[in-house]
Amino acid sequence: MLFNSLGFAIFLPIVFFLYWFVFKSRQQQNILLLSASYFFYGCWDWRFLFLLVFSTLLDFYTGIKMSDARNQHVKKFWFALSIIINLSFLGFFKYYNFFAESFRDLVAHFGFKVNPFTLNIILPVGISFYTFHGLSYVIDIYHNRIKAEKKFIDYSLFVSYFPLLVAGPIERATHLLPQIKQDRTFNYSRAIDGLRQILWGLFKKIVIADQCAVFANQIFNNPTDYSGSTLVLGAVFFAFQIYGDFSGYSDIALGTSRLLGIELLRNFANPYFSRDIAEFWRRWHISLSTWFRDYLYIPLGGSKGGKWARVRNTFIIFIVSGFWHGANWTFIIWGLLNAVFIMPSIILQTNRANLNIVAQGKILPNVKEFFAMILTFSLTVFAWIFFRAKDVHHAIEYIKNIFKKSLFKVPYFPGIGLAKPFFLFLLCFIIIEWRQREQSFGLQTFGHKWNQTLRWSFYLLLVLVIYYYAITTDPQQFIYFQF
Repeated sequence: MLFNSLGFAIFLPIVFFLYWFVFKSRQQQNILLLSASYFFYGCWDWRFLFLLVFSTLLDFYTGIKMSDARNQHVKKFWFALSIIINLSFLGFFKYYNFFAESFRDLVAHFGFKVNPFTLNIILPVGISFYTFHGLSYVIDIYHNRIKAEKKFIDYSLFVSYFPLLVAGPIERATHLLPQIKQDRTFNYSRAIDGLRQILWGLFKKIVIADQCAVFANQIFNNPTDYSGSTLVLGAVFFAFQIYGDFSGYSDIALGTSRLLGIELLRNFANPYFSRDIAEFWRRWHISLSTWFRDYLYIPLGGSKGGKWARVRNTFIIFIVSGFWHGANWTFIIWGLLNAVFIMPSIILQTNRANLNIVAQGKILPNVKEFFAMILTFSLTVFAWIFFRAKDVHHAIEYIKNIFKKSLFKVPYFPGIGLAKPFFLFLLCFIIIEWRQREQSFGLQTFGHKWNQTLRWSFYLLLVLVIYYYAITTDPQQFIYFQF
């Protein structure tokens, strides 16, 4: 079930009504949410529910066994069992064919011909996200940061909670489980805030991301047909597509959860207003970045070692991050590029130079901040080319075609004239995001000083624009469903 589907528009009000007006006790509400979550996931492919339930049972049981273990050896056994099985499932479904085909290509370079057995594997949607939920849970138990949860319903809901089930944010047991275990009361202002965030998320997804996808796909699929300047525009379109798509999903997830009285971790904080790559990664897919920081970077030694240890650890987490995104060399190169881009700040130890919000309390940034943002955005867009390309050859061909004399021509592609109204919406989107960069999402306080008629007229306009593009554009699946 997609957030931008009619099915979800029917599903959410039903769950909301039952949750607040029929099932009053916390236990009943948790059972309802768990049932709704399994239904939500089963609408994609009910056959993979067994994998979600198995993963949940595995980590629930091993968590209890670790907490009850009388010696470290027994505790380590159950910990290793959970890690190995979880990563084995993730590796099989996500990476088996990648390794088989990479092995075939490698030996072919030495003159040998092999035909490894490959499988027509369907990647279970959300497997990377709910696997990481479980991994963080068992790792925290192993290191005595939390106690094992003894109520299966509560733990199952932590893993399977439908707003975050298929594309995050990646939650921690320390943050979400306490909210699941406590009574919730309806809060009108928080619910209204949640509706605004859902509205903004739908605008990001349907108006910004899906329209950018149309133009980005057209340009990326035919890189030899367009000028260098048009190819640059295509890469920029994809940059806004993936941001609008993924941060839009996160906004809808957070807003939906807020309707149910549960706060999720913020996943995006206006990353395209960053002044360096280190700041970008503190603001992009925050739950994944902090997951890798806490469970990989710090255990490797973090930044406490010497200069080369910091360099090594940084390259490791970016390569792993790229590999997490997909079984394709393009993602690994994307991760390597970001590691290279962040290296100067790691070596010079300036990676925490920009912890505050850009131009905080001001209308516009200063000249230095402006050009720093332009440079950071340009590097990010360049790396996105590899992320979007179907393979490495496609990415290299795309980049080669950018750096031609036509780079200095006015961008043009068929249909650009019809896209002019969309450019206006994209500009308004950027302005609102900039004005709200100190808030949690685009509509949190935007328009609050307007009179009620003007404010609700603005919300109605957003609804009408979303509806127009929803019925005139083919619905696009969220990009991160494939990860």
